[in-house]
Amino acid sequence: MPDIQHTFGSDLAVGPTGDLALSAGAQLGLERVLRRLLTNAGGYIWQLGYGAGLPQAIGRVANPERIKAVIRAQMLQEGAVARSPAPSVSVSGDAGGSVYAYVRYADADTGETQSLTVPVEMS
Repeated sequence: MPDIQHTFGSDLAVGPTGDLALSAGAQLGLERVLRRLLTNAGGYIWQLGYGAGLPQAIGRVANPERIKAVIRAQMLQEGAVARSPAPSVSVSGDAGGSVYAYVRYADADTGETQSLTVPVEMS
């Protein structure tokens, strides 16, 4: 069943008929993964284990192994992510001091490979 299209940090989108746009399939899964990674841990009082809390890493010394472990653990809890092949996560920084997580996973419903880049720390 489709949900209202809403990418974390963005406005709601308008569909071709002027109604709210809907998400389904791989797009819906991508939205759910982003929400999970960008929601602060403990931010949902009804589901305290939900959220990787990547925004909480801003301003802290980057620990790539910890960041990868948190992302992997949260990805495996997300129903939109296939368990096989396992999601792959890499973390790297750029010359300006910004740190990014690069995530690849297979969508559980469609099997399509999805890729996303998530900012973890901005200097």
